[in-house]
Amino acid sequence: MTSESSLFNHRWLPFLLLAPLMLLIVLFFYVPVFQAFYWSFFLERPFGGGSMFVGWDNFARVLSDPEFWEAGWRTVIFMVTGSSLAVLIPLILAVAADRKIRLALPARNVLVWPKGVAGASIGVVFAFVFNPFVGILAPLNSAFPGIWAPGINGTDAFITLIAAHVWGGIPFNFVILLAGLQSIPRTMHQAAAMDGAGPWRRILDVQLPLIMPQLFLTLVLEFTESVTSAFALIDTITKGGPGGSTTLLVYKIYTDGFTGYDLSGASTQTAILMVFVVLLTSAQFLFLGRRVNYER
Repeated sequence: MTSESSLFNHRWLPFLLLAPLMLLIVLFFYVPVFQAFYWSFFLERPFGGGSMFVGWDNFARVLSDPEFWEAGWRTVIFMVTGSSLAVLIPLILAVAADRKIRLALPARNVLVWPKGVAGASIGVVFAFVFNPFVGILAPLNSAFPGIWAPGINGTDAFITLIAAHVWGGIPFNFVILLAGLQSIPRTMHQAAAMDGAGPWRRILDVQLPLIMPQLFLTLVLEFTESVTSAFALIDTITKGGPGGSTTLLVYKIYTDGFTGYDLSGASTQTAILMVFVVLLTSAQFLFLGRRVNYER
């Protein structure tokens, strides 16, 4: 195949192919984001009838709300814990699959299946699996009553959310990390083995440094996605309870806007959350991205 045959014959064809996707991105991302930032400076009536410009008053009101800071702190804990486990566990599985241990090939296929399951479906399944009466921990709960009670214990409910999030993040991260491991030339493993490096030393000194681009990619995507992807899990598992112990910032925005009809407050929190995500991603590229070596 020549280089000319790989080019588009029509100069507008690439733009026509991108147009549907760009239209969806504009309608369902940029327009809502712009609307949220706009409403954050106005006092919006919930059922229409106009609005009133209030400047930074909405931000002052939100930032002085203790519930906002509690939800934000829970969001940070969920983001750090869930994202770290959602990268560490696939990394361990990818290293095991790359070493061609027993049943590694069928395990690769099984680990990818959850990627096709929607977040709400994952929440329904985990709500049943971790049910204290019929779930996998029911025998333990029968032997020690009350030891596992996500319906009334906030810590248990939070653990359920993290477990569901980690399970849903395994497939994509597993595929990315496994692809990075398999791209490492076998000659490097052989040279390290000839130098006397054992399996663990080869993992630490050969494999991990060479898959830093893949690790960086999964970390950035996980940390940013965990902020928003938790909504479906919370809505299907805990509804923010018990006692608001699993109400993350993304779910608080939903309840304030669609239950409390505080459109201005919800928009202001959305703007703050968007700025937080942008700053977080920028910090990751600033402090971690420069340490990643893309050359081998």
